[in-house]
Amino acid sequence: MIANVIQPRQTKLLIVVLALAAAAVPLAAHDLERTMVSLTFARDGSFVLDVANDPNWLVLRLESFLETAPGPTGPAPRTTPILAAGDRDARLRALAPVFIDRIVLFVDGREVRPRSVEYVPPFDSRLNTALAQGRPAMQPTDIVPPSLAAFRLRGRVDPDAHILRWYYGMVVDPYPLTIHRADGRVMNEWIVAGDAWSRVEDLTGQFVRQTIFSVARQYIALGYARVIPNGLDHILFTVAVFLFGLRLRFVLLQMLTFSVSCATALALTAYGVVSAPPRGFGVFVALSVVYIAADNLAGTPLKRVRLAFVSACGLLHGIALASPLSNAGLASHELPLAILWFYVGIGAAELTIIAIASACVTWSRAQAWYHRRVVVPASVAIVGMGVYWTITRVIG
Repeated sequence: MIANVIQPRQTKLLIVVLALAAAAVPLAAHDLERTMVSLTFARDGSFVLDVANDPNWLVLRLESFLETAPGPTGPAPRTTPILAAGDRDARLRALAPVFIDRIVLFVDGREVRPRSVEYVPPFDSRLNTALAQGRPAMQPTDIVPPSLAAFRLRGRVDPDAHILRWYYGMVVDPYPLTIHRADGRVMNEWIVAGDAWSRVEDLTGQFVRQTIFSVARQYIALGYARVIPNGLDHILFTVAVFLFGLRLRFVLLQMLTFSVSCATALALTAYGVVSAPPRGFGVFVALSVVYIAADNLAGTPLKRVRLAFVSACGLLHGIALASPLSNAGLASHELPLAILWFYVGIGAAELTIIAIASACVTWSRAQAWYHRRVVVPASVAIVGMGVYWTITRVIG
């Protein structure tokens, strides 16, 4: 009866439609997941793990792992409405601790848990910047579509580690896994089934055990580079402090006040006691440069209010400068020395700035026209730069 109703031509069309519908199911899932994984090791055994997915899919999947609310007939399924981009990203930041439980790094038969996790929203340049925090965030072969978001996890394996196996329990479709070894070798693997373990990856021969001196050298260099050349606002702030007054003791008194506050904020931020959105603090740091340079134009003697403001600026700059330590994923017992050497590097950079500035103007500081011809033009230029930074950071 049915055979008489459905003609051969219609039968062929029905078969094609059913085949396309069946194929669309895995394709749709793949389009949603679009997983990309990049694992990068450093010489000391630290690693940065970037796991990129579609952000809307991430919200749905991570919400499903939360405990369901009890209903009259048992647990009720959790439903998640479609969120605006800002709300979605805020929700994913809150779900970061849930995500960290969805991946497994098995090193030499033991699980190694990442020490920190950070959500990187879509269109964030960190996903496709060649160098992020001094290391390749994603290699050129790992181009991430701008619509994808990522969770960035940081941690450390033992320098004597030999083998690694990887597992990501949220996906079902195939995805690429790229491992960047500390010695420059790149290992690529295609995880054929999303819920499958990777093959055994060799970790030997790339790590170096760090001595006290190597740790000191590493963090001094990191702190120095955070200011020179990567902290132009901090450089101009230091120059503005130097330009104030004719006596060197005024400069040293301000820098000492600034350094105490900066080191305190640095330590509090590294330990997670204080945290702040980089954009918001970037605006305040720019305003601190404007104020300190504008105050130079008045030519007034050193007052307590200026020292108080310099101290407040030290807190702002300390929080802004702490990002390399906050992102390093250090254990609590590693932080004290890392903070110490990191700030030694910052202090060395500040001394370099003062030494260069002093060499440029020492011959004229005793002249009657020093304030009019040197301090005023330089301070006006610094104010202009600070205003420009303030405007650009406010508007995004």
